[in-house]
Amino acid sequence: MKLMNTLGLFALLAAAQTTLATADTDSVRRGAYLARVSDCIACHSAPGGKPNAGGLAMDTPVGKIYSTNITPDKETGIGDYSYEDFARALRQGVAKDGHSLYPAMPYTSFARINDADMRDLYAYFMRGVAPVAQDNRDSDIPWPLSMRWPLALWRWFFHDDSAYQPTAGQSAQWNRGAYLVQGMAHCGTCHTPRGAAFQETALTDKKPGYLTGSQLAGWYAGNLTGDAREGLGGWSAEELVEYLQKGRNRYTAAFGPMAEVVHYSTQHVSHDDLTAMAVYLKSLPGAGAADVKPVRTGSALFFENCATCHQANGQGHDNVVPALAGSSAVMARDATSLIRVVLEGGVNTRTSHLPWEYSMPGYAQQLSNQEVADVLSYMRQSWGNAASPVDADQVAEVRGAIAKTSQAQ
Repeated sequence: MKLMNTLGLFALLAAAQTTLATADTDSVRRGAYLARVSDCIACHSAPGGKPNAGGLAMDTPVGKIYSTNITPDKETGIGDYSYEDFARALRQGVAKDGHSLYPAMPYTSFARINDADMRDLYAYFMRGVAPVAQDNRDSDIPWPLSMRWPLALWRWFFHDDSAYQPTAGQSAQWNRGAYLVQGMAHCGTCHTPRGAAFQETALTDKKPGYLTGSQLAGWYAGNLTGDAREGLGGWSAEELVEYLQKGRNRYTAAFGPMAEVVHYSTQHVSHDDLTAMAVYLKSLPGAGAADVKPVRTGSALFFENCATCHQANGQGHDNVVPALAGSSAVMARDATSLIRVVLEGGVNTRTSHLPWEYSMPGYAQQLSNQEVADVLSYMRQSWGNAASPVDADQVAEVRGAIAKTSQAQ
């Protein structure tokens, strides 16, 4: 009987160890996936260096900083970090030894990560990443700007270390997308404008400016809100997923730092998670777009005002509307007559051979001097035409002469 009990105890212990091993392996696997979502490897790997061993140079307004070794090497990496040390670094921007991390480390976003995911990330970095002995490199920021203690004040003013809380009334899919975008995917780190202290002006969609686009490290990270011109207003959720998976869709292709994000991160993210992120992003109302008056180029002015009658190819209509292509009048050395016709308009001569007339309206009220110059320059240099451009001063001179003639009458 004692033998049977002993054997039973060994069986239970073996089963427990197997369960723990399986759970541990699952945690590492989940952590590996979450590290992909977080794109850790992109910043913590230098060109030609070992993965996650750090050394990547990052430009900041005050000098270069270098990413750190996040492999589990105990001397140069994070191998002696407890879970609490690890979580504090990711959520609060404070290293094990107490020094403050630069906010280039997106702890402002990683603070949203929940405990379960944080533990899986810890499991992966401690047991799923190969340790690399590589010393961290000091920043190139000159003293006194290199002092770290002011960063504690920076966090006090600008950082919110509270975890993500689901939004009531939104679907589970929407909340999953918001959790990923605001947290691990840290989209706001690049796509949200920065203030004078290099702080993100908004950490979530609860404040204006979130994900409305920002310039960072010599690149511009675009507007991710629903604005139809600058943002994602014209994209469907499916097209956004396609872009994040493939790095391109029918609208554009990823380039610069975003190409790296697709390569290292989003192409590896599950379709369900990408769809959740797309659903969340597509829910954001358009915001942040610049108020820009469109520039009306010479070609645009021609197609808007002239092409209906003179045709897009400048051929006109036989015996009705004069051709502009190959026209000696259009290519005349002196453009005075051409300018005057555009300003005043004109009427074809009625003859016994062609007993009807066709009139062209004048554009003196509709077009400025610069716009007249632009459209005439377009005509004089299109469809094989070769003539000097017209400038706004020439148009102003003709306009003034017409005004004087009108006053004299």
